[in-house]
Amino acid sequence: MTEYSRRVTGIEMSGIRKFFQKAKPDSVNLGIGQPDFPTPKHIKKAGIEAIENNLTGYTFNYGVPELREALSKKFKRENNLSYSADQIIVTAGAGEALHIAMQTLVDEGDKVLFPDPGFVSYRECAVLAGGIPEPFALTEDLEIDPEALKSMIDDAKVIVLNSPGNPTGTVESVDTIRAVVEYADDKGVTVISDEVYEHFIYDGDKHVSAAAFGDNVVTINAASKTFSMTGWRLGFIAGSEDFIEQSVKVHQYCQTCATSISQYAAIAGYTGSMDCVWEMRDEYEARRNLLYDGLTNLGFDFKKPGGAFYLFVPMNEETFKKIIDAGVIAIPGDAFGENSKNYARFSYAASEENIKEALLRMKNII
Repeated sequence: MTEYSRRVTGIEMSGIRKFFQKAKPDSVNLGIGQPDFPTPKHIKKAGIEAIENNLTGYTFNYGVPELREALSKKFKRENNLSYSADQIIVTAGAGEALHIAMQTLVDEGDKVLFPDPGFVSYRECAVLAGGIPEPFALTEDLEIDPEALKSMIDDAKVIVLNSPGNPTGTVESVDTIRAVVEYADDKGVTVISDEVYEHFIYDGDKHVSAAAFGDNVVTINAASKTFSMTGWRLGFIAGSEDFIEQSVKVHQYCQTCATSISQYAAIAGYTGSMDCVWEMRDEYEARRNLLYDGLTNLGFDFKKPGGAFYLFVPMNEETFKKIIDAGVIAIPGDAFGENSKNYARFSYAASEENIKEALLRMKNII
């Protein structure tokens, strides 16, 4: 009988993906965290041209130079960060970026901190790297409490930040991000900052990158959410020259390079107009307001989140089951951690029509 590694048997399949197998065929899907907009035309055109021009071979391990230059300029323009092209690796989505960051930074037995509620990959990537995952609780408003976190940071190797957050939609304050990064830096703890939702922040607020407050920060991002390119699998990771020199080894042996076609398509995204992104952002904000108002009118009591495209709604198991039976797909909170059991995540990356239908179905049973 085949014996498998403890690192693999010690992790679970994503609770998000498993849950869709239980959904009724005619359900309204407010579960999946995927933009429902098409990839913008100028990006699709660039991908098609890459195929027609036979740009379909291997690229450099680090990625196409033109794309890394465009990403370097993006970091400077949008985040006020001075990452050179040589400090960036293009990856197969943010998922691979997180994986290679953990593999590069974490040794057997190292403690890895991450938010709970938090994205499902943080714990499992830490385990696959041989680390000891240690979730930290958020406040009642689903925010980080820097003071409560300090004692946990002292003996950690890595801490993961995610703002705007999945599943919470929380946009952490400038003061919170600065406090965590500066304290981690003092203790020699590396911050992995997952910023894939940076462009979807509402109510006039602005994104702040963790690397603005310290050098011991690894920044992860992707075209997936920004340009509605989830299936193109195009992400990137940026950090110190030493970090990049080490992490490209992991990237080389697990991936070789990101897809050439996706890289050339992404160049058009990161060098072109951002109007398509702002249009998506404005539509998401309107959908957030629609779903939030509908749920609070049904009696749910929670703070309106400032970003991403999720509402993390407090509810008991009985109510959640009624919602599923009524034909509305949401994700049970326990998919996102031990502190998340009495919640459900609703995604408003869905049409206004579907959101209204979901609210109507919930109204009929609540």
